[in-house]
Amino acid sequence: MNVQYLVGSDGAHSVVRKGLGLSFEGGAFAESYMLGDVEVDWSIPSGYSVRANHTADDGTTDDLLVCIPLPGHKRYRMSMLVPDELMPDESSNKAAVQHGFSTGKTPELHHIQAVLDRLSPEPTTASMLRWSSVFRISHRIVDAYGRGRVFVAGDAAHIHPPTGAQGMNTGIQDAHNLAWKVALAVKGVATTDLLETYDAERRPVGEEVVGMTVRNAREGIGSGESSIDTAMRRQAQLLIDYSESPLNTGRDSSSPHVQPGERAPDARGMRRDGVQYPIRLFDLLSGVDHTLLLTSDGSAESINSLEKVADAAIRSAHRMLDVYAIVPPGTVTVDSLVPIIEDNDSQLCAAYGVEGTAALVIRPDGYLGFRGHPENVSDYFAKVFAVNQE
Repeated sequence: MNVQYLVGSDGAHSVVRKGLGLSFEGGAFAESYMLGDVEVDWSIPSGYSVRANHTADDGTTDDLLVCIPLPGHKRYRMSMLVPDELMPDESSNKAAVQHGFSTGKTPELHHIQAVLDRLSPEPTTASMLRWSSVFRISHRIVDAYGRGRVFVAGDAAHIHPPTGAQGMNTGIQDAHNLAWKVALAVKGVATTDLLETYDAERRPVGEEVVGMTVRNAREGIGSGESSIDTAMRRQAQLLIDYSESPLNTGRDSSSPHVQPGERAPDARGMRRDGVQYPIRLFDLLSGVDHTLLLTSDGSAESINSLEKVADAAIRSAHRMLDVYAIVPPGTVTVDSLVPIIEDNDSQLCAAYGVEGTAALVIRPDGYLGFRGHPENVSDYFAKVFAVNQE
């Protein structure tokens, strides 16, 4: 098989990563864990997680119980430290990455019941064991997310504790960040260094996630955060940004408003001709191309000027660009080649902190790439798209 580009999403033991010769620095938790899906007969209301632990005299955790609710009546996935009799034998290959499920002995119901007897918040009996396993946890990250035309993503690039359920979302965002860049490269319209921004943007995120999940595994979710709201937003990955990305154009770090490299916020209550209901900004971002938003006062002169900006931007983006003019309601009295979106109550302008004439470029992965005067929008496209020879 011959391919132009290869993305290795082949897990913690990635063949692609090893073939590239990437280092995978980090380590493994000394503890092994066991999982089991069981039913219990306690009185705790459905839908609540349970966490209990015992701390030894030296400050270490020597007993642990984490219960995550599953679909079904009183059914949970329970995680506990492994008893000595179930410890996996790793003496034959100590250099291997110790991460994931073991192929050795699996926990039985009495192993889980023993932990419940010690740590359950109330006496309870476990039953209906449907699945169980022993697993190890490592925390590692590659020294580079790719070389040349070959890249790694997901567990092939970073592994960490499952605390806070960060792994799948982080891997999906790796893919989302890389996919639109590879797509432009395959079409032959990307700049020569666009694909290098994948490592520049995503590896700092991977390092943060690995560090956060290790800390949360040892100290509890939210440790070190300034507030519960911040902890929840970080766990939801709503605080991720690419503030140091070389693609950012027009970034002003001193401004309180959303800046290039940050997640583009939504705005609601907008109107468009032919649509009988209010629309939201995210409805306009559902495609696979960049989106250019041009704010205007709606005057004929302003619309005419923005049409020229839109035409030049579309050529720069090799026609892979959606453009909209954002205007106050009821102000446009002329036909426009650019689709008109009425910003009722100025929700979009307020969300982005823009007044008067301005331009915003939102990337295919939902992050702001440019903000500034429309005449300067070509500065961003020059970083992404090769020169259009048409």
